Amino acid sequence: MRGVEVSVLIPAAGNGERLGLGPKAFLRVGGKTLLEWSLLAFQEAAEVLVALPPGAEPPPGLRAVFLEGGRTRQESVARLLEAASLPLVLVHDVARPFASPALAERVLEAARATGAAVPVLPVPDTLVRPEGEAYGEVVPREALRLVQTPQGFFTALLREAHAYARKRGLAATDDAQLVRALGYPVALVEGERTAFKITYPEDLPLAEAVAKAWSG
Repeated sequence: MRGVEVSVLIPAAGNGERLGLGPKAFLRVGGKTLLEWSLLAFQEAAEVLVALPPGAEPPPGLRAVFLEGGRTRQESVARLLEAASLPLVLVHDVARPFASPALAERVLEAARATGAAVPVLPVPDTLVRPEGEAYGEVVPREALRLVQTPQGFFTALLREAHAYARKRGLAATDDAQLVRALGYPVALVEGERTAFKITYPEDLPLAEAVAKAWSG
């Protein structure tokens, strides 16, 4: 990311309800908070904006501008977008603390060329559509992908997508869905297994192991 003008947006205002350990931004793994780990991939970014829970005190010593987040991830990203000052944005989830600079660079390069890009991975497991409590129809996994962050966009495009979503009452779990709702294509780039999402308590031992490897 060296030499590239980009605004990094990190919506970290969630309360981590499924994890049950408070806001994920402040959860400590391997001696650092998830927010600290997440910022490592963007040390060369010209601008970093972070949305925190209302009333939360920003951690000291981090190179970022902190804003109050909204009630949902989508609202938090919209607030961060308003403050972004550069023509490209990367939107990254604090729950994916181990995204590498190389992943951010791949997404950013594709976003600069196409306007919108996200990292994805093949689905490794067998997928089924349950029939009640029984094993149902197998869903072909070859045509499916797991979507990750960071996701990259032209700033003006993502602003238009969020405005369109507000007007139409659309809600989405990531920003690529809103861009696609405009009819704009979103490019896919290769993701990373280490950029997994910390969602449940059983994800924490894996996160500790990755943190130990990265620290080493």
